[in-house]
Amino acid sequence: MSVPPLVARGLAVSIGGQTVVRDFDLAVQAGECLAILGRNGAGKTTLLHTLAGLRPADAGQVELAGETYARLGPHRAARGRGLLLQHQGDAFPASVLETVLVGRHPHLSRFAWEGAEDGRIARAALAAVGMSEFAEREVHTLSGGERQRVAIAALLAQRPQVYLLDEPLAHLDLNHQIAILGLFNKLARQEGAAVAVVLHDVNLAARFCDQALLLFGDGRYSVSGIAEQLDEARLGELYGHPMRAVPDGARRWFMPA
Repeated sequence: MSVPPLVARGLAVSIGGQTVVRDFDLAVQAGECLAILGRNGAGKTTLLHTLAGLRPADAGQVELAGETYARLGPHRAARGRGLLLQHQGDAFPASVLETVLVGRHPHLSRFAWEGAEDGRIARAALAAVGMSEFAEREVHTLSGGERQRVAIAALLAQRPQVYLLDEPLAHLDLNHQIAILGLFNKLARQEGAAVAVVLHDVNLAARFCDQALLLFGDGRYSVSGIAEQLDEARLGELYGHPMRAVPDGARRWFMPA
C-alpha cells in the first residue's frame, strides 16, 4: 500500500493555553478530501498551520509522503504541500499574473526567473478559477472575492500533492463556492491530490468531502467517513446548537433546529 501524502502521528497542539488536539492521529490518502469542522476558536486554523509545518506541535510529528518537515526542508516541503491562508496580504504592487507566478517559486532554483512553462501553468490556473481576463490587472484593485480566487490560482500553480485550505470560500458568492469546491474535488478524484479544507457549511462538506474531522475545542476530536460524522447529535454537540437532518433522496441536508 502506498504511503499517504499527509499523516499526523500522536500530535498534540495547543495555543494560548487551550488544547486543540491531543493524541491526534490522521491520514489523508491520495484522492481524498477531508473537511475540518468546528466552532469559532476551536483551533481549526492552528491545527491546519501545524499540519502545514508553519508552527511546531507540542508532541508528535507530521509527515508528507513519509518524510518529516525537518527532513524535507522548506524548499522540498513547498513542492509537496500548499497552504491557502485565511487572509491575503499584498505589501507591494503586482499584477494578477505576477501574483499567481509566486506559486511557481518552489519549482525554481535559487535566483532563477520564471520561464514560458511557468507562465503557461499560471495562466491555466487563472483560467481554472475564471480569472483569465484579470491577468494584467493590478492586484490591489480586486474585490475580496476576486483576490481570493487569485490566491487559489497561485496555489493551483504551485501544484503540490497536499492542499491545505483555510476557509477557501471566504468572500466568494454561491456559484464560485460550488465551482472552487468542485475544482478541488476533481483534483483529488482525477489527479490523486490529498485535500484538507476548513469549512463552515456542513452541507457543502457533505457534498464534496469524503471524511470529516470534528474539533470540539477542548482537545477532543472525531475523524471518520463523512456520512458517519454528520448526524444530528454529533453536529449539535459540535456547534452547541440543535441540528435537524432533512432527507432529500439519498442525501440529508442539515439546518439549525
